[in-house]
Amino acid sequence: MTQQMAIEICKNAVWTALTVAAPMLIAGLVVGILISLFQSVTQIQEMTLTFIPKILAVVTVMILLLPWVISVLLGFTNEMFNLVSLVR
Repeated sequence: MTQQMAIEICKNAVWTALTVAAPMLIAGLVVGILISLFQSVTQIQEMTLTFIPKILAVVTVMILLLPWVISVLLGFTNEMFNLVSLVR
């Protein structure tokens, strides 16, 4: 295994992790901003009001995108196993 190949594997791993995590993170970000706007407009400063909707949004997106996440991770895993078989 060359140094370039190891760098490429690490780059693909990070890119795959970001691709899989991005929809959940974006959903949490959007809901967090909306809740913050709601809290600033109504001057309600309840801590549980920030966490519960974010958790529900992230879990909902995770459930809806689970088939896509699994296919992306399986594709990455197959690619890694193919690289291991080429190195040997």
